[in-house]
Amino acid sequence: MAGLLGLRGAGRSLVAARALPAASGPCPARGCGEAAALRAMGFSREQARRLLALQPRLGLEHREAAAAQLLLLGLSAEAALALLEQSPALLRLPTVRLRERAQELRRLGLDGGRLRRAVSRCPQLFHVPRKRLETAVRLLRERCLFTAEQLREVLRTCPTVLLEEPRTLHHQFQYAYFRMGVQQKEMVKARLFQMPFAELRNRHIFLERRGLYVTPHKGQTQTSNPKLKDILQVPEKDFLASLAYSTPEEYEVFKKLLAREEKKEEEGVDALYTEDDDDDDLESDESKTAWE
Repeated sequence: MAGLLGLRGAGRSLVAARALPAASGPCPARGCGEAAALRAMGFSREQARRLLALQPRLGLEHREAAAAQLLLLGLSAEAALALLEQSPALLRLPTVRLRERAQELRRLGLDGGRLRRAVSRCPQLFHVPRKRLETAVRLLRERCLFTAEQLREVLRTCPTVLLEEPRTLHHQFQYAYFRMGVQQKEMVKARLFQMPFAELRNRHIFLERRGLYVTPHKGQTQTSNPKLKDILQVPEKDFLASLAYSTPEEYEVFKKLLAREEKKEEEGVDALYTEDDDDDDLESDESKTAWE
């Protein structure tokens, strides 16, 4: 009897065990297949695991296609993975879109190492509409008059220019060209577009008001002004110590006063437009009265 009871107990345990879900092992069949596919592309086991953790609901074909396109750009497996971790939305872009955008960037002169660095610094290049890219490039070539080689260097060092509003880009160029007297060659060397316009203007006007920068006359090429790269390519503390000969406290006060000046100027312009509108209304009323 005891033996019979033991057999019945074992049977119940076996049935219960079968009813339980299988314990998830270290490598489920589907996960192993995906990892194997990524391993075949050159990703290590750890890199494949990290890649599979991105957008977990996404199908394997999307993951493989995105990774393959980045590898075709010349990125290493680690660089491609880092880019996807930085911008996981790339995994959802159609393969055709990734391929076409890479071809567009190559046509702009971003090939080989330049292209790798550009997309690594600015993965948004794959998302921005083509029209925005074309507008930015046309502005830099036709209105800012950068040569083809200068444009390639601008895009290599500061690919985010392709994401900027054309009006903002043109305004920054015009300020450097007309207000500071800087030519295109020096702008490229100084990486003009890496610095926000507000900071460029702050540094320039601060030097100007301290008598350390004078706008060159038209046609003048030789000046004692500091080079643009020396103004832009240094941290603020070095700019103040070695170029402006000032303290951080003085610079902070200056920026607040300059912001106040700009606000008053804007208010003055707004008031002027308002007065013009009132005059127009008055003239319209007088004309209407005279006509009647």
